Amino acid sequence: MKKSRKSIKRANQNISVDRVISNRILIFSVIIAICFLVIFLRLFYLQIVSYNEYTAKREDYTSIKQYTSAPRGQIYDCKGRVLAKTVVSHNIVFTSPNNMDSDDYELYAKRIVKVFNVSAKDFTDEDKKQAYITYKSFLSPTDSEYAANHLLTQKELKQYKNGAWGDNTESKRYQILMNRIGKKQIGEMTQAELKMCVIYQRMIANQSTGQENVVLEDVSDDDVAYLVEHKTEFPGFDVDFGGWKREYPYGESLSDILGSVTTSTQGLPSELSTYYLARDYQLNASVGKSGLEYQYNDLLAGTPEIAKITYDSKGLAQKDVIQQAKKGYDLYLSIDIDLQSSLDNIVKNTLSEYGGTKNRENFKSLFTTVLNPQDGSVLAMSGYQMDLDTKEMTYFATGNYMSLVNPGSCIKGATVYMGESEHVVSPGEVIVDKVMNIGGQEFGSYEDHGPVDDVSALEVSSNVYMFNIAIRLAGAVYEEKEPLAVADLQGTLNKMRSYYSMFGLGNITGLDAQGEVNGYMGYGSEPGMLLNYSIGQFDMYTPLQLAVYGATIASNGNVYQPRLMNHATEVNSSEVVVANEKKVKSTLPEKNAAYLQRVQEGFRACVASGYCSNLLKDVGVEVSAKTGTAEVGDWTTANLVGYAPSSAPTMAFACSAPTSSINDQAVSPNICANNVMPEFIKKYFEIYPAS
Repeated sequence: MKKSRKSIKRANQNISVDRVISNRILIFSVIIAICFLVIFLRLFYLQIVSYNEYTAKREDYTSIKQYTSAPRGQIYDCKGRVLAKTVVSHNIVFTSPNNMDSDDYELYAKRIVKVFNVSAKDFTDEDKKQAYITYKSFLSPTDSEYAANHLLTQKELKQYKNGAWGDNTESKRYQILMNRIGKKQIGEMTQAELKMCVIYQRMIANQSTGQENVVLEDVSDDDVAYLVEHKTEFPGFDVDFGGWKREYPYGESLSDILGSVTTSTQGLPSELSTYYLARDYQLNASVGKSGLEYQYNDLLAGTPEIAKITYDSKGLAQKDVIQQAKKGYDLYLSIDIDLQSSLDNIVKNTLSEYGGTKNRENFKSLFTTVLNPQDGSVLAMSGYQMDLDTKEMTYFATGNYMSLVNPGSCIKGATVYMGESEHVVSPGEVIVDKVMNIGGQEFGSYEDHGPVDDVSALEVSSNVYMFNIAIRLAGAVYEEKEPLAVADLQGTLNKMRSYYSMFGLGNITGLDAQGEVNGYMGYGSEPGMLLNYSIGQFDMYTPLQLAVYGATIASNGNVYQPRLMNHATEVNSSEVVVANEKKVKSTLPEKNAAYLQRVQEGFRACVASGYCSNLLKDVGVEVSAKTGTAEVGDWTTANLVGYAPSSAPTMAFACSAPTSSINDQAVSPNICANNVMPEFIKKYFEIYPAS
């Protein structure tokens, strides 16, 4: 029987539907297979190919990196004698377990104080002030003295609680409290409470970061042994056998120039924390906080130890070192400690003997810098201050570049050079030294010298010769009793300053030490200012700038940048890794060399004739120098600038004794020319004989 057309059509439709369904199932199966393949490949990549990478990331997320300062490089003098020494120090350290609360910290802080030798004399003022805040933090939050907030004014307390201080709320509160906490507040604590609060503060200092904190430095062998034997009684505490501390074998010599380092309990100093944190130092790092220790901290600090910290089931930190510490580089200075010690003794003894005596009642500070004129390196630098009431002496070698003095006549060499370079006077030109009357006011030398030329003007320290240079430079003409007619006073002053700056006067020298000051520019609108300027009675300079000036004359016109550090080496190695090469900042024009030679002749004549000082004539070598006596109100400041030997200088110097004598006819002899430098120059050439 034949099928109907409708039946055939229906059968064909069913076959088509089946095919579509089969195709869809096939496609769906393929998609599922591809998905499973992708998942399989991803799992394979994660678990096999990238296993180590993701394991490391997991460990990074669940562990803490701990940084420990490396032993610091040492600082040596030019002959290899250690000036700043790194010695082994056994420290008790603490890494906070992750399950400790404030009561636990207090408990173990008390236990540390009870069991170990904790000396309050080692605490800084900042330690004690922080301890007081901690002491008051143990009170109830409802107590008016909680966290020492009673030291805030009502207005400050309201601003603090209302958040008016913004993001710096806690920092501002802390600074206010630290400024107001004094002996009275600290005295509220017993010695045991003070010690406990300091230890507590050290324990929690880096609690949130998991960093290791030093709670006790340089502990005794007995304390080390006790902690090792009873470690289970002090969770989180350990002994750091790789700790170190800084020692300065030569005491106060160079002390402020070398500077200091924070202890391992102090970490980053608050005033420098922003600077050091920006350079990737950790809060617990021991770093330089002043002087060369700060200036060259990156060389001295080395590379810290890095350890991975994880916590066991008891919450105790487990340490795995992943980067060993590398000791910092050693620095070698240009300073000779024998010269330095001799200069310190001479300066200190001179100030001690003459400071505050008759006619020197205001003599309270004395500075001396000695340079190598052939490269600018500092050979010695000393300074002291005296308390005139107690006669107590304070070391202040940094005063050579941090304080300013009136130079007086010692800058007349630059004045002569300027006059001849500008062709307002000629080499050998004679001018009669006698009192000048300008607008009814008298200007002169300390006595009339009669006819003098450029060399003899420096020899006898003629003011009148310098006055004539300044007047001519200004385009003025001297007429007795008539005022000076100066068309461009400021322009002339600027020209004079430009010449003095050629010798390093009034300029930052670029010494590799922090805190160097520039200079002081005098001001005034009277033409007489030009005369004062020409004899060193206007601008002020540092003793270091005066030494650079002397070294420039000695080196035939080379202005070297002074430097304290010669080079740095790897520890226990002579291999130089950083060299502080000599640097010529500028050079006087070769075309004016003959004028500089006239200045050199004048400096030599000043000593040879005895005008500078008879004592300088008898030091065993030829010395070239110029004295300077500047009037400072009722007092005079004594200076001496020079170099030796005259023909082939190996040392240049500047000595300044601010307000070291009264300013009248009873003026005392120049303390630098008669007491300091003759003795030191003899000592210098005992150590470094002239060839």
